Amino acid sequence: MARYLVTGGAGYVGSHTVLALVQRGDEVVVIDDLRQGHRGAVAPGAELVVADVADRRQVAEVFAAWRFDAVFHFAALSLVAESMAQPLRYITENLSNTLTLAEAAVQAGCLRFVLSSTAALFGYPDSELMHEGSRLDPVSAYGESKLMAERGLDWADRVHGLRSASLRYFNAAGADPGGRLGEDHNPETHLIPLAIDAALGLGPALTVFGTDYDTPDGTCIRDYVHVTDLVDAHLRVLDVLGQGRSARYNVGNGNGYSVRQVIDEVSRVCGRPVPFRTGPRRPGDPPVLVASNALLREETGWRPRHSSLSEIVRTAWEWRVAHPRGYRGG
Repeated sequence: MARYLVTGGAGYVGSHTVLALVQRGDEVVVIDDLRQGHRGAVAPGAELVVADVADRRQVAEVFAAWRFDAVFHFAALSLVAESMAQPLRYITENLSNTLTLAEAAVQAGCLRFVLSSTAALFGYPDSELMHEGSRLDPVSAYGESKLMAERGLDWADRVHGLRSASLRYFNAAGADPGGRLGEDHNPETHLIPLAIDAALGLGPALTVFGTDYDTPDGTCIRDYVHVTDLVDAHLRVLDVLGQGRSARYNVGNGNGYSVRQVIDEVSRVCGRPVPFRTGPRRPGDPPVLVASNALLREETGWRPRHSSLSEIVRTAWEWRVAHPRGYRGG
């Protein structure tokens, strides 16, 4: 039996990862300050430590209390638009917290580290599909903060032997097919849950940011990956780290959907229209971001099992209908 530390394990992707680890019989300790996470999202059987990853003393106490086989680091600021208004906060927190955690792991002799990274570090695409060797040129402070965190981990590998896997998400979406977990952010910024809430009348009309991009229908195109497929990638890269090497992987389905296509699919799955209005472009939004997942497939055997937009939307819809107040219940 292995034991893992999961920061941000009460959040969206983190909680789904904790559930998968607990289900396969691993011991899990979660660090989450619950600013954005939810106590109710932490799977039974996992140990929750309410603490801030920025607090070196609290992090050191966790490493002193348990011995871990690896660290999964999800805790981070992650709103692109907010990062453009508060760039120094994003770069400071996301970089500092990653390195604080990495330093504690090295000192404790835990030399496997999985980073929740992002496709935002690619900026504007230089090819139809983004691959691991594509130009790294973030156009948002959020993307820059994650790129700097990856570079810090590169140095931790060179000097201290900390093997790290950076998983560059494209757009995590959907919910646990068993209905146990879902997406519940405050504020919510992701397209699919916002469209669902608009259709259900749980939120305002959706705003489509920009209709004049150089895409077939003028709206941004993104690659959506089901959250449980994303979790599967996290578990698979542990074997890569066990081989004594670090790695960087893109995690996406390899195809993209426009904002208008997502709206149409949400309307179809929900059986009701999605009210929306148009607005100006947001700073830092590239027109197209689609992943090449060839390297992840080749080196880990990963395959998306929930790849259709219909299934992604359906699982998100079913969870939201069953949990209209999210983890607050009622």
